[in-house]
Amino acid sequence: MFLRFVVLITVASMANAVTLPSLRAAEKTNVLFIAVDDLNHWVGHLKRNEQTITPNLDRLASWGVSFQRAYCAAPACNPSRAALMSGIRPSITGVYYNSNDYRPYIAPEQTLNSHFRANGYRVTGAGKIYHGTFGRRSEWDDYQSKVKVNNQGAYSKSDYNGVTWSVLKGGDDAVGDYFTVNYCIDELNRTARDKPFFLACGIFRPHMPWSVPKKYFDMHPLADIKLPAYQEDDLNDIPQLGVNMAKPMGDHKAIQKAGVWKEAIQAYLASITYADAQLGRLLDAFGKSSAKENTVIVLWGDHGWHLGEKHHWRKFALWEEATRAPLIWVAPGVTPEGQLCPRTVDFMSIYPTLCDLAGLAKPPHLEGVSLLPLLKDPNAEWDRPAVTTHGFGQHAARSERWRYIRYSDGSEELYDHDADPYEWRNLAKFPEHSDVKKQLAAAFPKVNNPEVGK
Repeated sequence: MFLRFVVLITVASMANAVTLPSLRAAEKTNVLFIAVDDLNHWVGHLKRNEQTITPNLDRLASWGVSFQRAYCAAPACNPSRAALMSGIRPSITGVYYNSNDYRPYIAPEQTLNSHFRANGYRVTGAGKIYHGTFGRRSEWDDYQSKVKVNNQGAYSKSDYNGVTWSVLKGGDDAVGDYFTVNYCIDELNRTARDKPFFLACGIFRPHMPWSVPKKYFDMHPLADIKLPAYQEDDLNDIPQLGVNMAKPMGDHKAIQKAGVWKEAIQAYLASITYADAQLGRLLDAFGKSSAKENTVIVLWGDHGWHLGEKHHWRKFALWEEATRAPLIWVAPGVTPEGQLCPRTVDFMSIYPTLCDLAGLAKPPHLEGVSLLPLLKDPNAEWDRPAVTTHGFGQHAARSERWRYIRYSDGSEELYDHDADPYEWRNLAKFPEHSDVKKQLAAAFPKVNNPEVGK
């Protein structure tokens, strides 16, 4: 059954395969596939927050093209990763939440790692790629086993309604990401290769708990921490379903009551800087490897994160902070160096783009489109909004100027990012914007399957 499926999709999609002679035509292109969990757009070169310390994310961006407006398919780990790795939106699979098991609804043959494996790649990985680490182990040639960190305890631990962090004793090996990167460095340094590689590196921080060594907290002194852009009355013009997503009486109330808003931001920033340091180790090893001239690198965050904006913490919402995350591409001979792309894209594009860059046929089930034109010319014309789904029949469409949200009961939000980058004024009720809403709504999924696995 597996082989039959591969043959059929290859024949059906052969016309979509792309040959890129600049990536050493005599060799298949390797892929270094990097995920960073819960990393929002607080990244140095994206200039959303000046407090971030991310020299290695910025270094990677200087090698290729970084997208200023990149958005997840779903603002939660499981549905975001299931959609990205399968090329199938949550509205088709019905996998909307972390509690939904994606595996009965996405066939093993449909996943990105399986597709590359079926096309002759050695497919390996470490850390968190799927929700629950590796998804189905049978789809990998090898995957890092569980590791034991060098746990030396903590100087302090904090927990406010489940928003948790710790100031750890010890060095970088007190956190599992250190060993994830070790595994990936070993894979990069393999000398005996008879296949091209697809190497997935899933860095877990800055996912909670924000527990990293003390030196990373020290890099973000509490006295220097600034609160994010915030309005006390921000939820006054938000539909009830939007307010329900924010849960202002939960996390935000607990953080404010304890007076630890700055401490929480410090912990998140420290975790970003730790993750960035581990990325730096990986990039250093890559730069010394024999594969550096024939390897595509893609780095993505699975969704964004709120830190009190709109009275909200975590992801699980359809606003800018919950849905926007880094997306960086480096493709030798294809991407110009150090370019920012202003177009709006979503992560459904990653699967087809990798197929194009590797010269592989694109399976017919993919819902996204390739970003190859934007990788070649980051300012090329692009008229596709980015679409994010959170729950049955609930979507956001983002263009370069607008964000339009429609909830399952028909209630709406509309924001003009040219005038209102923090989404403080909901314009959905004003009739002069009806055409904008209609245009963006046309991008919403036409099929909305019920939630699975209830």
